[in-house]
Amino acid sequence: MATVGHGARAPARWQPIACGLVLLASCLLAASAGAFVSNLPPLFSPALTLDPAAKLPAPARYSFRGTHTTVMPGIEAPLRTRLETTVPAQLGDVVRFYRTELGKLGWREKPEGAVIAADHVQLSFASPLGPAALQLARKDGSTSIHIVQKNADAASRANIMPEPGQAMLVFSNISGTDATLTIDAKTVKRAAGTNAVSLDLAPGRYSYELRLPDRSATTKTLDIVAGDTWELTVGPDGDVWPPLQLY
Repeated sequence: MATVGHGARAPARWQPIACGLVLLASCLLAASAGAFVSNLPPLFSPALTLDPAAKLPAPARYSFRGTHTTVMPGIEAPLRTRLETTVPAQLGDVVRFYRTELGKLGWREKPEGAVIAADHVQLSFASPLGPAALQLARKDGSTSIHIVQKNADAASRANIMPEPGQAMLVFSNISGTDATLTIDAKTVKRAAGTNAVSLDLAPGRYSYELRLPDRSATTKTLDIVAGDTWELTVGPDGDVWPPLQLY
């Protein structure tokens, strides 16, 4: 399993703006001659419009954007797609944008867990592909956006779909030595080169320990909620990788 980051980028907007200013100046000159009325849209329109190139629904105007997908070998579609962006718009305008645009795409807003406050918003959706979530927050006069969509069909084909009301933990050992995981009063040992193993867990906070021969044990905590699948991996060099949410 791997997470593919498509990077953060800032839009190159200076050239279009410069061209727009030239056009605007031309329009003003023509209008002063009394023969031309411009029908150009406002140069700095506050309206939010959907960016058709974004992998998840997002406004076309932004100051930062990063997209990350979690993929598994043999499964073409991503298991999970996450988009993070910051847009120069007020929180209320962004909420209205998403409720409108997501509705057009068949995303159904769910009342469970909804939070709408003056400085942040948290909403859950049932999208055509699977569960989805939207988090918004005010940030220095702009709004930060965190939107995630899961792909239920891809998770089922990858055999990592949790049971209803449960979570799943996948333990992978791709090192050259044995590794042992202890979590929820269970101990699981994986020999070098063996396939990953999955554990069903109830939602909650878990302390876990990973041990390899001749190395200090790694002890950390993992919070999981119903419907999520996480992976703990021992890398090729024996290092314990940070937990990765697969679904």
